[in-house]
Amino acid sequence: MRAERWSVFVIFALNGVVLGSWAPRMPAFTAQIGANEGELGLALLGGSVGMIAAASMAGRWCARFGARALLLVSVLATTVALPVMGTVGSPLQLGLALVLVGATVGTFDVSMNIAAVTVVRRTERPLMPVFHAGFSIGALVGSLGAAFAAAHRIGLLPHFLVVSGLIVAVNLVTIRNVPREERVTESAAEDTTDRRMLRRPVLWLLGMIALCSAIVEGASGDWSALFAVRERGMGEGAAAVTFSVFCVAMAIVRLLGEQAERRWSPERLLVAGSLAAAFGLLLTAVVPGAPLAFVGFALAGGGLAFAFPIALNLAGAVGRRGDGTGGEHEIAFVTTIAYSGFLVGPPMIGAVAHLANLEVAIGFAGVIAALIAPVALAAAAARRREDAESRDREPALVE
Repeated sequence: MRAERWSVFVIFALNGVVLGSWAPRMPAFTAQIGANEGELGLALLGGSVGMIAAASMAGRWCARFGARALLLVSVLATTVALPVMGTVGSPLQLGLALVLVGATVGTFDVSMNIAAVTVVRRTERPLMPVFHAGFSIGALVGSLGAAFAAAHRIGLLPHFLVVSGLIVAVNLVTIRNVPREERVTESAAEDTTDRRMLRRPVLWLLGMIALCSAIVEGASGDWSALFAVRERGMGEGAAAVTFSVFCVAMAIVRLLGEQAERRWSPERLLVAGSLAAAFGLLLTAVVPGAPLAFVGFALAGGGLAFAFPIALNLAGAVGRRGDGTGGEHEIAFVTTIAYSGFLVGPPMIGAVAHLANLEVAIGFAGVIAALIAPVALAAAAARRREDAESRDREPALVE
């Protein structure tokens, strides 16, 4: 079981490396394609379109073929798609390349979370934040590599080729230890239909938590470096470190996630984290000075640390069947809602920046972070209501 835990942790880290490698290089992409904030925001839509399209099907694919098989295919596809981004020469080409990257990363993301839920169930430990810490650590490694490449004026294509080579090598070593979930029959898989999920408020609320987190995390990843360059006067290399600070804070908090979740309830962690992230981004936007930008993005990263893993873990729990399997469709459902945040987030933040400036846009992201708090409380209430209704139905079933 230790090997399974570490393999899933490493797989999460590889996913983080992908994001951390290209998101901080937005200034290089902007220079290469000659785009303003509005055009760049529209180009970033491509990644979200690909993610949503793939995530909506990935749960069904995992139920049929298994998370391990889907992980192998999606990781290898990602390492092909990433270098394609390094060759783009216009906003349209970047958008099309991001459709491809988004589709591979979306499949990668859903399948790794399903593998993680399998480990959580087998160990009966709240390890989901720890696995997502692997993502944050990977994003940190990727962002530091991006900062090094930016500081030494290494081109996008050679940078991404090196990253892809490393991901392939690590993936081939770790994939064999990824746990296999018990296969379900087609009839059992069909028990959880999209129509049933659409009628469950708790899933919509968990999706909203992940949605808000995705918008704010995407804003930090896509715009932090550009914000630091244009609004705080940093060099490109130093600006890339703003996202590294975000990732470090998120990773540290997530590594403490198992102990924190045992001591405090998920909703308390979500509410406190939401308010910390909102305060950090508003501080970054309102108070000038480069040092405070690092502090603000650190607070945002730490505050958002629990949002995505707790939402997905609860989605898997909501979809768990009596035999201990299930949850693939629910995880994919919540992930698809979350990815719509990556769809609306970049153009929304880009539009605010275009109409006002990046300071206002980052402050707006802070307001969205604050919305997680009331939604988390509503999700907890909806889950308790569902549990109570289930218990009320049990005597009738026995009779």
